[in-house]
Amino acid sequence: AGFAPRYTERPLDDDALSAARIAVERVLRAHEPYPALAFDRRWNIVMTNRAVEPFFADVDPELLRPPVNLVRLGLDPRGFAPLVVNLADVRAVFRSRITRQLALTHDAGLAALRDELLETDSADASGPSVESDVLIPMILRLGGREVRLFSTITTFGTPMDITLDEVAVESYYPADAESAAYFEEPRRGGFGPPTGWCP
Repeated sequence: AGFAPRYTERPLDDDALSAARIAVERVLRAHEPYPALAFDRRWNIVMTNRAVEPFFADVDPELLRPPVNLVRLGLDPRGFAPLVVNLADVRAVFRSRITRQLALTHDAGLAALRDELLETDSADASGPSVESDVLIPMILRLGGREVRLFSTITTFGTPMDITLDEVAVESYYPADAESAAYFEEPRRGGFGPPTGWCP
């Protein structure tokens, strides 16, 4: 009879995780000029590329103190929620994803986040406000323009460290040519290296 594999849990800046950290940095950097970020099991942001900066420009500094939480940034009126045109859709997506996570993890911190920010309200009851048979985009008002984005999630395969098992990279893609043009304009180019790990 064999033994179950031993899982470690190291901080993301641990030397043993350097290869994984570099891989995340490369994914984030390669995705520019479009936004991408990495977050942990409780949706706390651990790394971003520079293309996310327009999202955070008018965020209350209080929400940018570590740990910086993606759900709170997206739904709190002090975050970038005022930029989200279809906020009910975004809230419904967050609720669905967190509900699925809770079914697997029963994480108390995640449950508290759901209770704080994702209580059912009448705005969500009507279903998606954007008609689509493919993807429901997140629609943002940035620089006086509507920017439509959809996202993909990347995770590590066969991780043996709990930290890596719980890190996900969310990459946002333009849903139309006009949205792509917003991020591809020269004044938004040259974002530089990804930001560091949040404490």
